[in-house]
Amino acid sequence: MSFESNTILDKLPTHLKQYIKPQNYEDYSAIDQAVWRYVMRKNVDYLSTVAHKSYVEGLNKTGISIDHIPNMYGMNRILKEIGWAAVAVDGFIPPAAFMEFQAYNVLVIASDIRQLEHIEYTPAPDIIHEGAGHAPIIANPEYAEYLRRFGEIGSKAISSAKDYELYEAVRYLSIIKEAAGTPLVDIEKAEKHIEELQLNMGEPSEMALIRNLHWWTVEYGLIGTVEEPKIYGAGLLSSIGESAWCMTDEVKKIPYSIEAAHTSFDITKPQPQLFVTPDFAFLSQVLEEFANTMSLRKGGLMGVTKLINAKELGTVELSTGIQISGIFSNVISNDGKPVYLQTHGETALSSREKELVGHSRQDHGDGFGSPIGKLKGINLAIEDMSPRDLKAYNIYEGETISLEFEGDIKVKGDIITGTRNLMGKIILITFRNCTVSHGKEVLFKPESGLYHMAVGERVISAFNGPADLSSFNLVTHEVSSETIKPIKSEARKKLEQYYKQIRDYREGSNTTISRNKVFKEIREKYPNDWLLPIELYELAKNNNDHGFAQQIHTHLETVKLNNPKVGHLIDDGISVVDGQLNNLIKK
Repeated sequence: MSFESNTILDKLPTHLKQYIKPQNYEDYSAIDQAVWRYVMRKNVDYLSTVAHKSYVEGLNKTGISIDHIPNMYGMNRILKEIGWAAVAVDGFIPPAAFMEFQAYNVLVIASDIRQLEHIEYTPAPDIIHEGAGHAPIIANPEYAEYLRRFGEIGSKAISSAKDYELYEAVRYLSIIKEAAGTPLVDIEKAEKHIEELQLNMGEPSEMALIRNLHWWTVEYGLIGTVEEPKIYGAGLLSSIGESAWCMTDEVKKIPYSIEAAHTSFDITKPQPQLFVTPDFAFLSQVLEEFANTMSLRKGGLMGVTKLINAKELGTVELSTGIQISGIFSNVISNDGKPVYLQTHGETALSSREKELVGHSRQDHGDGFGSPIGKLKGINLAIEDMSPRDLKAYNIYEGETISLEFEGDIKVKGDIITGTRNLMGKIILITFRNCTVSHGKEVLFKPESGLYHMAVGERVISAFNGPADLSSFNLVTHEVSSETIKPIKSEARKKLEQYYKQIRDYREGSNTTISRNKVFKEIREKYPNDWLLPIELYELAKNNNDHGFAQQIHTHLETVKLNNPKVGHLIDDGISVVDGQLNNLIKK
């Protein structure tokens, strides 16, 4: 797969590039373009009065056209002016990856577009949601920084195994719900599966909590006052139905706070309540408040335990700055503090996000274990010892020594060497003929080879992913389900041709087309189609062909009678056309 890169995308790590796919702009049909145009015309007409002012300003700044589905390459040429870029992906991607893209100032855009049948709302991420919802607001510098910082912090949040199972279930539901012809029983089964998962998630993980914050701000956020809120969340900006409904008294408005992290959501239903932030700066304030509760900043036994429960690649950082990256399998604690931690399988050691020479995953292929804390009976931690102190306690090259740590951890062996960081602190001590034990349990035997003991009094941080991204092969993502491309019937292909003819006429590339003939064909062969007649109605009104416009209007009334569900869509489309003409007359 190839995509057109730029200076921002060039900085993306390889493991994120595995999610990027070509946009394939030519795959959008004339019906797809008409869906985009309808939603955008309707939304801009309505949102100009209820959305935050950054929305309409951002449409211009980010180069998003009302009449054409955005071309990713064209968007990128304009987005780079505000320090961002965009990439196309296939539907939902894992939450940690999604947030990591944001940390690199890259907007992830699901390049598929909703079907005409789901024009008001789709649970699947699509280019209307991403391009028309997310992109315009990032033109606001304060919000753009919030989004970047959210990605930076969110990508470090520790998940649980159940989080990934839920992600896969939501992705699958979004795909089959958007796919044409999916039996209702399959959709109901997938929805029930999600409900069961949500009821049995246990204590929410950090990723689950920060995902809630993301939902109630980036996706479904309101800004201003509870009495007079404005819309800035992409889910609301891109949904014709919910953008209007959320402004009614039926939706409860709550002042935004960290409590939003503990408020779950249901992606399959309209939201019963929304949170209102006073301004974009307050979003960052709450984000930092939440980050202070994360293992990323608290570390300790809680952080190590979360990594063990996650069963995923994570990192523990000690107070000396040494970082241990791997899959954590065990921790021994004493008085609520970790005194020994253990990984299994490939492990890498780093300092300041850079792998230490000689301590790659190949060097620690069978796991890594180390004591943490102070030596028993000695007030001074090893990391705080000067060279003279280390000599006094025989922690010195060439010495055979027995170190007894608090918590009954003993390390006995011959010291070969020590590794120091840039500040001169000793961060690693290497032993030969080493035995490590906890009480009567032997944790490391001499025959296992050299023993590398990480030095650190405390676990100051624990977070998702490796410290050095190059330490591990992260290009391992396998998509369990791909978006389903509809199989087009001959009738559908013919309908697309009619849409294209009218599009070409409107844009002036082919003005020889008989609009009356197209209308006659639509009325006779596609009596339920409502969107192309609205486009024909617009052309008739623009050309002052009142007789033809009335014909179409009468036909649309018949369509409404036959299919009441699209009645409000037809009314809205006509209102936009008539309203624009009225505005022109006023000018």
